[in-house]
Amino acid sequence: MPPPRPRWWLRRRGSAALPRPYLASPISASRSSCRSCSCRTAKPRTGIASSCLLLGPRARGASFPAGPSPLLLPSPRYSATSGSASSGCSGYGGGGLLATAGPGAAARNRLVVKTSLSSPPWPVFKLPDPVEETKYHTEVVQRVNEMIATGQYGRLFAVVHLASKQWKVTSEDLILMENFLPAECGDRIRLEKVLLVGADDFTLIGKPLLGKDLVRVEATVIEKTESWPKINMKFWKRHSYRKKKVVIQPQTVLRINSIEIFPCLS
Repeated sequence: MPPPRPRWWLRRRGSAALPRPYLASPISASRSSCRSCSCRTAKPRTGIASSCLLLGPRARGASFPAGPSPLLLPSPRYSATSGSASSGCSGYGGGGLLATAGPGAAARNRLVVKTSLSSPPWPVFKLPDPVEETKYHTEVVQRVNEMIATGQYGRLFAVVHLASKQWKVTSEDLILMENFLPAECGDRIRLEKVLLVGADDFTLIGKPLLGKDLVRVEATVIEKTESWPKINMKFWKRHSYRKKKVVIQPQTVLRINSIEIFPCLS
C-alpha cells in the first residue's frame, strides 16, 4: 500500500487527489468516450483482452456473480439487468449484454476470422520432398551433361569479372576497359573470374565463381590507348582561386575469342 498523502497535497490537487474506491478492486474503471452520459468502462487487470466488462447507466448498481470474468457481447443499447433499451448513450458506450464465460466460450474464441493479419495474403509455400528433389536434381544434371557432351547447346554467353566490373559477353564481343593491362597487343589471355555461363536451354551459376575445369573464356588484346582528356575545373570568383586538373585514363580493348564448357558437372 502506498503511504497516505498529506493534507496539503490533497488541498492542492483538489478533487483529482481524492481516493477512488473502484480502482482498488480487481476491475479498473475509466470514463467513457461519450459525453452525453457518465458511463464507466470497467476492465479487469489480468491483461486478457477478450474478457471485458461494460457498465451502462442502469447496470452500475448490479452485482455480478463470483466466477469467471464476464464477456461483452456486441449487442448495443441494452442493459445488463433487464435487457431493455438504455438511453443516453449509443453503440458500445451505453450498455451491452453480459454473459458468463462458459464451457463453449473457449471453442468460440478459437474461431479466427481469415484476414490479412491472421493469415498472410500470399499463398503458403510447401517445401518439396527431399527424396524427390534429389532425384530431380540428378536427372537435370545428367541431361545437361549429355547436351554438353554432344555439343547441342548452341551459342554460349558468360558473365566475367574484369577491372572491378561485370561484363556479359559472348563470342566475338569487344570490351573497352578503363584500366591498365600488363599484356601487350596481340597477346591471348584467359579470363578466370567467370560468374555465369548460359545457353538456350540451361544456365550454370557459380557460388560465386565457376571452376576453372568447368568453363574457359579466352580473349585477345586488340588495342591499348588512352582516353580523351577530362578537365576538372575549380573556380572561386573574387578570391583569386582557380585550379585545373586534367585526367587521362589508360584504356585496353579486348576481343572475346571463345567460350567453352566441359561436361564435369556433379
